[in-house]
Amino acid sequence: MCVTCGCSTPGSVRVEGEGGVQAAARAHLAAHRREVPTELVALETALLDKNQRLAERNRAWFADHGVLALNLMSSPGSGKTSLLVRTLTDLRPRLAMAVVEGDQETSADADRIRATGAAAVQVNTGAGCHLEADMLERAVAQLQPAPGSVLFIENVGNLVCPALFDLGEHARVVVLSVTEGDDKPLKYPHMFRRAQLMVTTKMDLAPHVDFDVPAAERHARSLNPGIRCLRVSAKTGQGLDAWYGWLQAMLTIQSVAARGSTGQVLSGGLVT
Repeated sequence: MCVTCGCSTPGSVRVEGEGGVQAAARAHLAAHRREVPTELVALETALLDKNQRLAERNRAWFADHGVLALNLMSSPGSGKTSLLVRTLTDLRPRLAMAVVEGDQETSADADRIRATGAAAVQVNTGAGCHLEADMLERAVAQLQPAPGSVLFIENVGNLVCPALFDLGEHARVVVLSVTEGDDKPLKYPHMFRRAQLMVTTKMDLAPHVDFDVPAAERHARSLNPGIRCLRVSAKTGQGLDAWYGWLQAMLTIQSVAARGSTGQVLSGGLVT
């Protein structure tokens, strides 16, 4: 786990199907026992460097196999799983998709995903507040996503530490619901600076809550001028065409990149 937020306490990370409890990032466990600040800084740098090396290995695997990996991040309860369930339900006949679910405990979200017919692996982080590259590597080894498919990575609900850990994804999607505060981008700037897309969810509730959607988008763009903003409702379907269009655009980019590296056109993509 990380030395930034204080979750480096002894615990376990469980990835479904690995046959029992796994040691949780052993190198991290002693982090908060350090008393000298310079040692803490050196340890954190080493841990992030190790994670980055593993993330690059994941990125290379995704490129070699033509898999589009998307890292979905948000506060707890933003509606990430509901958005994924609706997306899988609508697009599964036309697009191969799989999901890695990150939560501290339970397999509830993975169960919801599997109910759509899509493959999912649950990663339980124990005391950890985010997914790391090695956890994703182990989950992908079980899922074996098909060439030309989309791998959705639903990170642990947290707007702080997931922003620090590259998983090897192609793009980061930050999800913000109208039941939160429209000032979230300003309060958690690192998350929004590093995302390529912000999706505002639960738009069906917008008339009933005090949430200024344009203000939230202005705040996000003040931190990250290149971020794209979408507004959706998984319940009513509002804005989902734009979300699916963004997925298609990302698939096209991935397909071109894969073709350039392999000399072949990989299967996959939405059928129009």
